[in-house]
Amino acid sequence: MRRSADIEALQDVLCAALGSRAPVCSLTRLGQDARAFAGLDPAVLDRPTLVAGGAPYHPTSPAPTRHALEELLRRAEALDVSQILVPGVRRSDDTGALRAAGLVPVVAEPECVVRLPREPAAGAVDDVLRTRVGARQLADLRRRERAVSREAGWERIRLNELDGSPWARDAFVELHQRQAERHGSHDNLYNADALDALAHGPLAERTEMLVRRRKNTVVQTGLITTSHNGRGIYYLTQAIDHDDPIARRNLFVASLYRLYLHAQRSGMDWVHLGRGNVDRMRRLGADLFVPLDHWLRAPDVEPTEGKVADQEISRFAAPPVTGVPVPGPARFRHVPRFDTIDLSSNTNPYLGTASEYPHLDTAELADTYLTTIAELPGHTGVEALTPDHLLFSSGSVDGAMLLLAALASPGESVCVTPPTFPLYGHFAHLLRLPVVEVPLQGEDLSQLDTERILAADPRVTILCDPNNPAGTRLDPEQVRHLLDHTRGVVVIDEAYVEFSEKPSYAGLIGQRDNLIVLRTLSKAWGLASARCGIALAQPGIIEALRRLQVPFGFTNASQQAVRDRLTNSRRVLAVIQRIRAECDRMATALAEHPAVDRVFPSETNFLFVRLHKHERVMEQLQGAGIVVADTGRVIPDTCRITIGDRRANTALLEAFSAAL
Repeated sequence: MRRSADIEALQDVLCAALGSRAPVCSLTRLGQDARAFAGLDPAVLDRPTLVAGGAPYHPTSPAPTRHALEELLRRAEALDVSQILVPGVRRSDDTGALRAAGLVPVVAEPECVVRLPREPAAGAVDDVLRTRVGARQLADLRRRERAVSREAGWERIRLNELDGSPWARDAFVELHQRQAERHGSHDNLYNADALDALAHGPLAERTEMLVRRRKNTVVQTGLITTSHNGRGIYYLTQAIDHDDPIARRNLFVASLYRLYLHAQRSGMDWVHLGRGNVDRMRRLGADLFVPLDHWLRAPDVEPTEGKVADQEISRFAAPPVTGVPVPGPARFRHVPRFDTIDLSSNTNPYLGTASEYPHLDTAELADTYLTTIAELPGHTGVEALTPDHLLFSSGSVDGAMLLLAALASPGESVCVTPPTFPLYGHFAHLLRLPVVEVPLQGEDLSQLDTERILAADPRVTILCDPNNPAGTRLDPEQVRHLLDHTRGVVVIDEAYVEFSEKPSYAGLIGQRDNLIVLRTLSKAWGLASARCGIALAQPGIIEALRRLQVPFGFTNASQQAVRDRLTNSRRVLAVIQRIRAECDRMATALAEHPAVDRVFPSETNFLFVRLHKHERVMEQLQGAGIVVADTGRVIPDTCRITIGDRRANTALLEAFSAAL
């Protein structure tokens, strides 16, 4: 509820609950909100406070304008109240007026939102929840809902018709009073007066009471309100009879699942669960978390100076990048729009979800990615990274193009180490960046000529590790030596690292401001069509890349596919082991084949092979309808063979034999 009219209506409800003409009370009487202030001086907690905004009935209040704040200060003075609270302000709001007026932020729990599928198809909600919470948690949600529904019916009563159901009104008030006492308070902010004010106020038409009854006994009751834009539901409150045996079935969880189904069938896009713990709400299906602060002005609390600083850009950013902001829409990516009427994008409102731009706030998805890879072998240190260390791109190739444009100016050199992925040099030439080639050394093409690289003094050095096309890993001591001594940035493309048994360099990101790690979900994660690349670096570099990135390149469909795959990573990891085993089998078979001179050791899902009769073998493969990468122009007499399924691999071996 972001409309001022809705917030004023909730102010009237608070006044009714307090039995006063003004919303003045101590912080200890604010129910859930009181927990955020537990660390303050007792004098602050007990002092009368003028409460602005929609608390405690709604999780967020719009940041007041300068004019509105001046009115609030005058009202406090007229009431002779020295303490003011503006609760639940989004950090993405403009809080300059609050800070200028001497209010200070107190961290609150974030808003938690479940975004629902738009598809009307049966099972769509289950499909989305499965990707977020996993099949086991989804099965538990469904099981609890079925068990509860067999014993207690689900009823919805429009709040403007509540006078016709006095039993529901009385049960609501009683259960909320018992809930307040259960939490150690005698203040029930959903008392009879508050409920009557809500039922006879402007929000009543959009608000419903949810009731579960078992044998004519109310065991659960709550309130939901439809948003003013008609696209979502706020779950305002709920209270449960914990003395009833059915409470052991976790009525709250069961009712949430039923509410998701109801909302989706009603054409809603989201369900707002209120403020809460991120980990707990994520297990309930929430996928959007909006940071909040309570803003407090109190005689005992010192105001802070200035505004929160913008993210500082990296010292490696090219001069043109330092002088421009992040492009318009992406600059406001953290500003939620789900609960607004958005008339700013000039799109067609009549042709479904395809006419809507993709979500730009991918922080939650970034957190999911980091959490997932932190559990993989060889990823120690990743757990310390945050979404500020990550940028999604349209494939890792797009990430390479971005970083070259963001970190190097025309005339500054880029070092590549052939054999390597050819598009690094291709993009560098397009950007008028001289390319210095320092070939890999050693029998396995796994050694760097670090002295030549350092002597070239490149602005950017790009390493492909595991190497494409060789499939081998670089000497980690040489990589660290390069990081320690170069004056530029080192980029490590780890497109195939999930297939390797050696550690990733991602865990070093927090320690090195000159390191960028590129990853992709096209290879091991099997999402080539989703076009999802990932750049991991310190926040100053990510900020530089973001200033060049074209907004909206990461589609909602791709985001959904990525979330699905990351949430169900167990299958991916099992398939990786299967590919490794098949890679070993194929390496052994090819190494013994008369047409093969050498099979290079592989830390990837492909094999780099040197052939005795290169041209003849390639012709035979072509005639058999088999395509491999002919790398003979890079390394004479070689090809790169992707590990396919057993049938494809057997066909390849047969074609090799026919070439003899």
